[in-house]
Amino acid sequence: MEADLAEEAQRTMADPGERGVVADERLRLVLLCAHPALPREAAAALTLRLVLGVSTEDLARLFLVRTSTMAARLTRARKRLAGESFAVPSGAELADRVRVVSDVAYLAFTAGYAPGSGPDVLRADVAAEAIRLVRVLRDVLPEPVSEIDALLALMLLQHSRREARVDDDGRLVLLPDQDRGRWRRDEITEAIKLLTPLTDAPAAPYLLQALVAAEHAIAATSDDTDWSRIVARYDELLRLSDSPVVRLNRAVAVGEADGPLAGLAALDRLTEAELPGHRLPAARAELLARAGRPDAAREAYDAAIARCANEAERSHLEQRRAVLPT
Repeated sequence: MEADLAEEAQRTMADPGERGVVADERLRLVLLCAHPALPREAAAALTLRLVLGVSTEDLARLFLVRTSTMAARLTRARKRLAGESFAVPSGAELADRVRVVSDVAYLAFTAGYAPGSGPDVLRADVAAEAIRLVRVLRDVLPEPVSEIDALLALMLLQHSRREARVDDDGRLVLLPDQDRGRWRRDEITEAIKLLTPLTDAPAAPYLLQALVAAEHAIAATSDDTDWSRIVARYDELLRLSDSPVVRLNRAVAVGEADGPLAGLAALDRLTEAELPGHRLPAARAELLARAGRPDAAREAYDAAIARCANEAERSHLEQRRAVLPT
């Protein structure tokens, strides 16, 4: 079965198949990887590895584990699928797997939108393929599912900024500094259209994240962003699904809404054990710099730079550190 999975993965990665049909080759492989015999994280990791070719190292960063741990997890997942069919399930089983696949698709999108390693600011092809996967999911389902519509809106809103996230020299451009004229308005319009019927829908993780992204999309300039409303969305999200990443994003939003000291106080509730990697010290460094504490900011930037495996992000952090007052 491991050989069959590898062969199927090679074939489907080379030939994406027709769009919007249940027989889509990648969808069949994804649905197999979302088999109930696998824990959800193992299903997600195996799908990202086999279907979209995300490296084991990047998967380890996405799931906040060691590379060796991820490699072992992938091996166990392949073995647990031994003898399972590539056939597309139906009914309640299909619905259950679709929920797993939606989580997988967003993890895949994240791997393209913010690669954990390598020279690229983004991998637009991986992100676009994740969006395609969600469009396929919407076609598979017998009736609309609001959280999948919200997921598609979230991905479109984030993906719409891809051309503005990189300057002409290939350097990372953060959201406040982006040329909003380069944002893809057609994708933003589609996303807002998807979200409009969901304004009164029950709070759900992808919906709340999409509403945060929409706040950025509807603001004419960075200064027009309603950060207090974004903080409120993150508060709702924490009540639904508390996680270190959500708390980090909320702390950054608090720093924008209420000032850097408030943001730092929110960051103090996070530990490096909960959120390994460079993002926590990078956020702390930025807030310390804004708070007028350059020595502490320099120390935090050093920690972030040492832990950052993405070359474009590391270069950005080095530039930010270099302009700190002495």
